[in-house]
Amino acid sequence: MIVDCHTHINCAAGEAGTSEHLTAAETVDTCIVLAAAAGSSQEVNKKLSEYVSKYKEKMVGFALIDPTMDNTGVKNLTSVTGKLGLKGAVLYCSSCGFHPAHSRAMQFYESAQQLGLPVFFHNGPHLEPLAVLDYAQPYLLDEIGRTFPALKIVIGTMGMPFVEQTLSIVAKHENIYADLTIKPGSAWQVYNMVVAAYEHGVMDKLLFGSGFPFSSAGECIETLLGFNKLLGDTNLPTVPRGNIRNIIERDTLELLGIKK
Repeated sequence: MIVDCHTHINCAAGEAGTSEHLTAAETVDTCIVLAAAAGSSQEVNKKLSEYVSKYKEKMVGFALIDPTMDNTGVKNLTSVTGKLGLKGAVLYCSSCGFHPAHSRAMQFYESAQQLGLPVFFHNGPHLEPLAVLDYAQPYLLDEIGRTFPALKIVIGTMGMPFVEQTLSIVAKHENIYADLTIKPGSAWQVYNMVVAAYEHGVMDKLLFGSGFPFSSAGECIETLLGFNKLLGDTNLPTVPRGNIRNIIERDTLELLGIKK
């Protein structure tokens, strides 16, 4: 089972915005499609639902939620999962300008935990100038992890640029994971992230992601499987290939409690 836990589509572009996504998705068994922070949650989630519902065997949608603006009570979230068929939520704390532990956000996590709704924190690395970088720091999720220990959380793109914080948080909390979305062309960056995760002993807390459209699952898989060749002419530490393959083949849906 290969699950790409981090993909996006451009719903506004219609078929042109989804055809490439469909092609990229052929590489994996399932992909999670994250709603973009591009308009009202209601409209964005409706368009995402229309897309993923056509490919239920292949795709799982995560709804856009802004706790400071949206009604995040259990009843409303039930309509997101039931009526729209979306299986998780994605939050853009930096872009939307709210602290992850904002009082309204904490109310949302309570509802999400009650419903078994996993939460994906998408706070980088592609941030616009007005995004609040402070709110992207993974250590801010520690309060959430302590308050809602059963809530399944994914830190997107290894929490870049705060990778060390991410490794500490996933090591500390049983139900917090990190999305290993890489840039295949950035060999040194990929090397440092993977070796750091291995040395922290948290390889089992990493989930495979491509970050599509910024890269594809095929490119990322090829880069990761050839990881030890990235710096083959050096004497730098390596990581057992089996550990890397386990990340790629990890059943993310089962870990997050998602039933298709």
